[in-house]
This record gives sequence, C-alpha cells and structure tokens, in this order.
Amino acid sequence: MKKTKTAFLCSMLFLLAGCGEAESQSVKCDLPDKSMITDKTLKEVFEEHGMKVGTCVHSRVIDSQSMEKIILDQYSSITMENAMKPDSILSREQSIAQGTLVVDYSSETVKILNWAKEHDMAMRGHTLVWYSQTPEWIFHQDFDESKAYVDRDEMLSRMENYIRGNFEELKNLDCLDLFYAYDVVNEGFMEDGSMRQNHWYDIIGEDYIWYAFYFADKYAPESIDLYYNDYNEQFKDEALYDFVETLVDDDGRYLIDGIGMQAHLFTADDLNTYLEGVDGLAKTGLKLQITELDLGLGAYQSPAVPTKDKLKEQGRYYYELIGGLFERADAGKINMDAVTFWGFTDLASWRSEYTPQLFDNELLPKYAYYGAMQIKDYAGY
Repeated sequence: MKKTKTAFLCSMLFLLAGCGEAESQSVKCDLPDKSMITDKTLKEVFEEHGMKVGTCVHSRVIDSQSMEKIILDQYSSITMENAMKPDSILSREQSIAQGTLVVDYSSETVKILNWAKEHDMAMRGHTLVWYSQTPEWIFHQDFDESKAYVDRDEMLSRMENYIRGNFEELKNLDCLDLFYAYDVVNEGFMEDGSMRQNHWYDIIGEDYIWYAFYFADKYAPESIDLYYNDYNEQFKDEALYDFVETLVDDDGRYLIDGIGMQAHLFTADDLNTYLEGVDGLAKTGLKLQITELDLGLGAYQSPAVPTKDKLKEQGRYYYELIGGLFERADAGKINMDAVTFWGFTDLASWRSEYTPQLFDNELLPKYAYYGAMQIKDYAGY
C-alpha cells in the first residue's frame, strides 16, 4: 500500500517534535533492554514454528549501522518497501526503443539486491501486477499517454514480456536464489468481493489475474512460490476462496501457491474477526503468509497518542495475534511459512503517526516486541 500525503505529513510532525510523545516511548514503556530478558531473537522464535520472519527495507535503512544491525540480528527475510514495484523496475525509454515493456532495475533496487546477497538474506518479491505505483504510459500505444489505450492482445503481450523480463533480470544479477515467494498480483479485489476496476482489468478483462499467474508460473523457477496479496483480507476471504479455484491450468494444476495477507491492523480491530479470516483463507489449501504486518494504535484515520497504557494494549494484541498464528501452524490448521512486518521501527514506518512497530524511535524494543516474541510478562499484561 502507498502512504498518503496526510500520513507523510503526520509522520514528519512526529519526527520533528523532538521530545514529543513518540520520542519518549522507551521511557513510557519502562522496559529493560531485550538482552536483559532473553538471548533469543525474533528469527529464532519464528523458526521454532517453521516460519521465516521478515521486514520491509529501503536503502536508507540498510545504510544506517544501527538499523542494519537490528535487521541482521532479528530478521531472516526482507521485502523491498517500494523498489520492486512497477514504477521502480520498468524503463519507458527502453520500452519505446524495443517496442515492448522492458524491465530495468533502478539503482535502489540493485543496491538492496546486492545487500541481500552479501548477507544471505531471503527475500519476498513485491509486486508485479498492481493498480498503484504502476506507470500510466505502459497502457498506451507507443508508450505515449497522449495516445489511445492498447487493445487486449497487446496488453497481454506486454504483461508477458514484463513478467518474463523481471525474472530474467533477477537471473542475470544472480539473485533468483534469494527469493522464496513473489507477489504476482496485488490488491485485485474490493471488500464487497467485486474485482477492483483498474487499467489491467479494463483492457484485458477479468481474466487478467489468471494471465498474470500463468506467465509467472511459466517464467519463475519452481523454488519461488507465487502469491496473490491483499489488504483487509479478513473481509475478503469468501471472495478469494472462490476466486483461487479458477487459477488452474488446463490440467487442473494450481498456478498459484499462496495468499498473502497484508495485516495492516489497528488496536481497535477485533482480533477474533481477523483470525477467523485467516481460518477462512486456510480452507483454500494454499500456503498463507502475513506479508505487511503493522499494528497501529487506535483506529483507521484516528491514531491514538502512544501512552503507556496504549503501548501495553498494542503489546497484548501482538502477543495474541502471533500466538494465534503459531497455534494454528503448529496444529497443522494453516500452512504458514513466513510472517513479514512492514518495517521494524516507528521512526521509519510508512504510518509512523500510528506508532505501529516493534521498536520505538530510539530503536528500543516496545511491549509490542515482547508480544511478538511471546514473552507474556513483558508484553503489557
């Protein structure tokens, strides 16, 4: 999901506040450093339940020694926050020259790939076919926005070349082996179960998602699981359950491997409703992953001030959410092999005004961290 202008301005106000509420979270929490409680790390705890644990990154995060250390110590997987989205990997100049969509990774993309390779960090790919952060020019004749939209056949040809080019680029950079999962299509459904209207849908038709997975299945190696990814997934489980049944080839073989649940949640959200949605999606028999987890204080468009009580509430929510996922995975009720947090520190979160992450602005662990670690005595109880 893309950060709004309002959210960005709120984030900057928090960061500029200096000694404001967000800056003093570690004092409000009154928690000892994590090393005084346990020698375990997040990745060790999640590994005990057969899962990777990830975070999203951009180059400014890995350029910071203190932030890089947290990532390397705590996480076993990364997702690029923005640098593998369509507007970061498609070249208009080269597309015009070659007459079809051409993938050319940005310097940011290559930098993070090289960092992941250097540190042997597993990766999720995010994302190929999406209605947002996708250049308008890819849908027009001659890649010129002043001209008409292309027809279905041309758009399918462009989609195939785009998806093939992406995996070829990863192979050329010797990075394919880093990836264990890839979001092929992102946010294709509305909460009422209808398909989202967008250029892919308008030009190709409602089978654009089928073709996206068909091409990804054709060009991605077997080692990379192919995912459909969405938000508010707890309200879309029935629609997605019905839809994934159509993502099969002529032999009845699934083109899709799993469903990604973004889990952009708030402490005001009902946890039982969310976990019931997880159970509903598990009935597909596909793999499940939590792909963009953050837990904001308060409610949507109504952030709460990060008081000690609110931060404790967040810690308890994280404890029960992660515990619920572990219980289901351990019992074989869900096939979940990874949980990815959309960031790790409130300081660098895309919605920092909600104080959603496990570490505060001073990079100190919050009740939320101990909740995710399943250390109940320090999780706000």
